[in-house]
Amino acid sequence: KEWYDIKAPSVFSTRQCGKTLVTRTSGTKIASDQLKGRVLEVNLADLNNDEDQSYKKVKLCVEEVQGRNCLTDFHAFSLTRDKEASLIKKKQSLIEAHVDVKTTDGYVVRLFAIAFTNRVEGQVRSNCYAQSAQIRKIRMKMVDIMSKEAGAGQLRELVKKLIPESIGKEMQKQCSSIYPIKDVHIRKVKLIKKPKFD
Repeated sequence: KEWYDIKAPSVFSTRQCGKTLVTRTSGTKIASDQLKGRVLEVNLADLNNDEDQSYKKVKLCVEEVQGRNCLTDFHAFSLTRDKEASLIKKKQSLIEAHVDVKTTDGYVVRLFAIAFTNRVEGQVRSNCYAQSAQIRKIRMKMVDIMSKEAGAGQLRELVKKLIPESIGKEMQKQCSSIYPIKDVHIRKVKLIKKPKFD
């Protein structure tokens, strides 16, 4: 068996993010072919040396092997289970939206967003349920913002936006005119289709 180092994409501050085992090349089974396509899950706090981002997980996929290094590419993004569970409470509406977007460099990504209604300052009533028409409007706006933000640049720019939650803040700013919302997150990003890797 041989150990290979895993290098994260240049978007993240920590490039060296782990090691992986592979059977040595023997006969027709080549080690680098066995490594390609492996998916590994890394916590964003480790990739960026920032403990505040410990509730985000990133999946990386091995694309290329150079010497003893495996070069990876972004594969998926999600929130941790405990973060999602801590957001969901009674007496508020949960709004979810999803959209498929094509980035400028040919990746097709599916984004899932989540948001919750918020109580207004000085509100007496204990719940804050939005009407279904308001929820539909908010969902439409969320889909618009997601497709605009993700479709405007390359995949690496989308990853850069996911780290500081800039898409969530933008959604919160624009949708609060319909109904006050809070805890707006992109809860998951999947890669649906990759362009041909040359």
